[in-house]
Amino acid sequence: MRLVIAKCSVDYVGRLTAHLPMAPRLILIKADGSVSVHADDRAYKPLNWMSPPCRLKEEGNVWTVTHSKTGERLILTIDEILHDSTHELGVDPGLIKDGVEAHLQELLAEHITTLGEGWTLIRREYPTAIGPVDILCRDASGRTVAVEIKRRGEIDGVEQLTRYLELLNRDPLLAPVRGVFAAQEIKPQARVLAADRGIDCVTLDYDALRGIKREDTLF
Repeated sequence: MRLVIAKCSVDYVGRLTAHLPMAPRLILIKADGSVSVHADDRAYKPLNWMSPPCRLKEEGNVWTVTHSKTGERLILTIDEILHDSTHELGVDPGLIKDGVEAHLQELLAEHITTLGEGWTLIRREYPTAIGPVDILCRDASGRTVAVEIKRRGEIDGVEQLTRYLELLNRDPLLAPVRGVFAAQEIKPQARVLAADRGIDCVTLDYDALRGIKREDTLF
């Protein structure tokens, strides 16, 4: 990974155009080819970015990142470089889920028809360039479905699934791929965002997946 802190302006040229005026920013250039531009706020979210496959061309103080398929460009005009370093991170071991979350994934994969009659499992932990998809499966009509599983479903989980879907839909052997966001509890804001992204939400009953039947009680 290459980390560059520079005073720069940024222009995105493509289906939409956007401009960031000159200011100090962090530029991340990752081994997968992605380039993202960050400010000192917004948590992990970049101000602008280009996802792979893309290529970076440095010509003096103008850096141009071009998407290999769409031709869209991210143009960085560098006024001053304050820091420039490269670090070898190696292969990441991936996210280790807590016990309940991991068990939910295992149970749902075993009982994939919980999501619908005629559904079939392709595999758990389906690998992508940005991490494994919890479950990849097919619905009754044979369409590919990516399932992201959380114990508590929040906006971050929907954003994560959105990134997976963007990558998976570039694979002609899988596309079109739709998403399912599954959790024991899903926050209202996450449901709204998921609906806006065309992602279905499913609330999981942990005990029911484990085959535990609860008797009705008054309290």
